[in-house]
Amino acid sequence: MTFATQGRGRSTAIAVALLLSLQAGAAAQSAAATRAQEQIEPADSLEGNYLAAIVAGASRDLGAASVYLREAIKGDPQNNDLLERGFVAFLADGAMNDAFRAADKLVQRDPSNGLAQLAIGIRAIKQKSYQTARNHLQRGGRGRAADITATLLSAWAYAGAGQTNRAMEMLDRLKGEPSYNLFRDYHAGLILDLGGRKADARARLKGAYESEKTTLRLVDLWARFQARSGEWEAAAETYNAFDRLLPNHPIIRDGLSRVAEKAPIPRPVANAQQGAAEVLYGLASAGNRQGDEAAALLYLRMALYLDPSHDLAVLTLGDILERAKQPEDAVAVYETMPAGSPLRANAEIQAGLALETLGRSAEAVKHLEKVIADRPEDVDALSALGNVYRSRKMFAEAAASYDKAIAKLASPGRANWDLFYFRGIARERTKRWTEAEADLRKALELMPEPLGRERALVLNYLGYSLVDQNLKLEEGLAMLRRAVELRPRDGYITDSLGWAYYRLGRYDDALRELERAMELRPSDPVINDHLGDVYWRVGRKLEAGFQWNYARDLGPEPEDLEKIKRKIERGLDEPPSANAIEPKPPEPHKDGG
Repeated sequence: MTFATQGRGRSTAIAVALLLSLQAGAAAQSAAATRAQEQIEPADSLEGNYLAAIVAGASRDLGAASVYLREAIKGDPQNNDLLERGFVAFLADGAMNDAFRAADKLVQRDPSNGLAQLAIGIRAIKQKSYQTARNHLQRGGRGRAADITATLLSAWAYAGAGQTNRAMEMLDRLKGEPSYNLFRDYHAGLILDLGGRKADARARLKGAYESEKTTLRLVDLWARFQARSGEWEAAAETYNAFDRLLPNHPIIRDGLSRVAEKAPIPRPVANAQQGAAEVLYGLASAGNRQGDEAAALLYLRMALYLDPSHDLAVLTLGDILERAKQPEDAVAVYETMPAGSPLRANAEIQAGLALETLGRSAEAVKHLEKVIADRPEDVDALSALGNVYRSRKMFAEAAASYDKAIAKLASPGRANWDLFYFRGIARERTKRWTEAEADLRKALELMPEPLGRERALVLNYLGYSLVDQNLKLEEGLAMLRRAVELRPRDGYITDSLGWAYYRLGRYDDALRELERAMELRPSDPVINDHLGDVYWRVGRKLEAGFQWNYARDLGPEPEDLEKIKRKIERGLDEPPSANAIEPKPPEPHKDGG
């Protein structure tokens, strides 16, 4: 479901597509890294500013796009298409005043522009002009996404005006689809609770929770309601049930601590502005899970305009910006995390990792070291510092950081499997194989069963390492086969299995797996080089030369390039592995939010 654009007009969709191409296959190099050091200077002409805005948008530098479009609009204020592109860019960049000014002009020219009407409605809710908000929300386009957004926000506008019954009538229009029912009951419960109808609120919130017990926000809201009702044991069990599924989440830890102390727990949604922000956050989260990051970005900007303290919205927005290769913008968002939020530590850690992404490695290390100095018991901060060192191939330093993190654990649990995996990698790269093997096996032991994709990565690393060192060959091969079963579309893991067969002299098996790996990852230099090697061994020397030449042209690592050039000139020498490029087993991608 495309929440921001469906049913909202052709030109808005075009603007979103052009300026928020977050799902593009190959990202253009971001200009954000230099924006802090170089003042953005507008061009001298309308055309220059327009083209600069397009380039900035393609580079996902929405701050620069906003600057250029603002100037372009000044040069051609009657250009509706230009105004709409500027509006979307302003909104995406969080320049809310500019976005609202553009929205006002857009709806004067085209009252059916749903995204502009939505933005004006959000501004009216912020200003407590609830009738005005409903008027604008109901003027937007139609369609599933438009209807659910307008209905939920209009219900909160009624709630803000003290009209709880009218809010319920509005919400009960949402029927049919399970996702509609969930949003309806969830927000009905919050509105009823705010309106003092506690028994009705309980029924609605419990229904929403029972239908979706794995959604963090619902779990936290239901447990808070239970705690505020004096049901401390029930609240603790609600939190513990989620903790058994996803151990050690900061919000769950914070909730359990408050419940154990029977400390006062305030309403997380205490007014219509926060309720409307909750609507936008929930829809953004749903869109983000479906891959609609562009729409999610717009909704999150509006959510934080209404409620800057919404910590989950801050974290989710920062994560989207990181994945959109806007790390500098992500750092700025993480810095807005409320100081008292249980997610503050997460935001600070993510900011440090984003600095590393920007290439500001020394600053990243310094930032994380400060976090650790402020919170010396913070295992996540120590792990993040280890990850920075590991990304820079400083494996001894990474292992030392992981040592400190693991030493802080009273009793390693399921949530800590990745610490042992990462330390295992660092130890293996520093030739400490016995310790590395123990860590990798510990990671498998701790790993929760549902983590099939991540388990494949650990099996791949351990299995290949065993085969590579001629240790426990049957077990290593079994691990690699299982890894391929768990991630059959992962070309790197398939390559590991093929290369293990090659190292064992099982060339027919190696050929089968490496050809499949090449189909999955046709432009990877290592995989193509490996396939060339096996072609040589089975006598297909012309094809081997083609694969090596192709691998050479794909930009391999400098040390690998020299080996490839030697093979192109002379072919393979004995023993089989003498001038081979070793595969680099992949590591898991950690998702934020």
